[in-house]
Amino acid sequence: MEIEKKLYEAAVEGDVRTLQELLQRDALILDRLILTCFNETPLHIATMRGHVEFVKLILAQNPQLAAELDSRKSSALHIASAKGHLQIIKVLLVVNPDICLAHDRDGRNPLHLAAIKGRVEVIKELIQIRPRAALGTTINGENVLHLCVKHNQLEVLKVLMEIGSWDYEFLNAKDSDGFTILHLAVADKQIETIKYLLKTNQIDVNAMDAYGNTTLDILAQSRRDMIDLQIGDSLREAGGLRAKDIQNDIKIPNKSAATPHSLPASTMPVYLGGNQAQNHPSKGDWLSKKRETIMVVASLIATMAFQAGMNPPGGVWQEQGKLDNKGIPSHRAGEAVMAYNHPKSYRYFLRANTIAFVSSLSTILLLISGLPFKRRLFMWGLMVIMWLTVTTTALTYGISIYIVTPKKDSEPLGQVIEIGVIVWCGLMALLLLGNTLRLLRIWHKKRHKIRSAAARKSANSNVNV
Repeated sequence: MEIEKKLYEAAVEGDVRTLQELLQRDALILDRLILTCFNETPLHIATMRGHVEFVKLILAQNPQLAAELDSRKSSALHIASAKGHLQIIKVLLVVNPDICLAHDRDGRNPLHLAAIKGRVEVIKELIQIRPRAALGTTINGENVLHLCVKHNQLEVLKVLMEIGSWDYEFLNAKDSDGFTILHLAVADKQIETIKYLLKTNQIDVNAMDAYGNTTLDILAQSRRDMIDLQIGDSLREAGGLRAKDIQNDIKIPNKSAATPHSLPASTMPVYLGGNQAQNHPSKGDWLSKKRETIMVVASLIATMAFQAGMNPPGGVWQEQGKLDNKGIPSHRAGEAVMAYNHPKSYRYFLRANTIAFVSSLSTILLLISGLPFKRRLFMWGLMVIMWLTVTTTALTYGISIYIVTPKKDSEPLGQVIEIGVIVWCGLMALLLLGNTLRLLRIWHKKRHKIRSAAARKSANSNVNV
């Protein structure tokens, strides 16, 4: 036991001289470790500490230690790959290159650990020796690409995509939850990864997970922010659809025609040659996009209005004011300073901010209520409400900035606000007029079609008579 203790201490320090002395005293000490050690071997420890010369001497004496596993079924190569000790990795691969394919308790091989930790040079070395290691999967069905995205290692993902000629099945492989690498990137909102994957034109943007969700469905279920709009636009440009739209739009006549090339051009993913830019969005897609946009904007405005209400311009009193002759304080702690210093402006501020808050919450409630907002008229009404919301938000900002601006700068600020109000009112009036005219034009076309259909029906009836 004493000699083994000294061996482990030498491994921690990387003391080659002590190792040589111990081997001279007992030439079979490393061989006995294979039979008696059930945890880390001295090779594991030396590898963890990055002692290259110590590792070389151990392997020269007993190459079989390269294949020994610790309690987590990790080899020394697993540890070296995670740590990024490239010189030790090269020594281990010379002794036993097949250890690249060994799996630990979680089903991860050394290449998987290198991808998780972002060890680019290690990945290149491992794939050069054993390319098959990239095809291994973990106990959760994740391949090395899944792990890159899951741990936000975009540079490693790019290296793997460049050095390997992966087939379509590997690039669109699913884990145990049915997630592809694009599903994972969208769920984690890795916008740069999403753009990179879509540029390859090899990723199935409409693949469904185990719950029947496409990437757009996953995006719709996440917390709303401005990044969602960018991700949604990127997915739609690549031909992305919601699961319900795929079920409604894609109709395959028979099983023999169920090939990618038999899909309509408007629903064909980019990687199969579909050109989304040449197709007009369907009515369902237009309404879906408008709903999502309004939801994001309404959520942001509701958050802004809540913050403005809790933290009005000028802040709140931190302490109670002095008592008057009747024993009533001039103000109480937590009350708005603006309500006392600028009472008239505070009333306007409160009204505008409340309208913005209530109207944005009402919009959110309507959108999540499950009501069938499938007609353009309803969506037009929601957009009008949002125009009111945005206008009152702008008014809240104008009042706030006027209150916190020093008096010496109030005159030029007043001119800027006056010009801004005129421009804003003009823009709102223009948008309202334009959308109203568009709605009337659509209504007029439908009415004309109804009249034409009625006239044709009447003419056919006269002919039959």
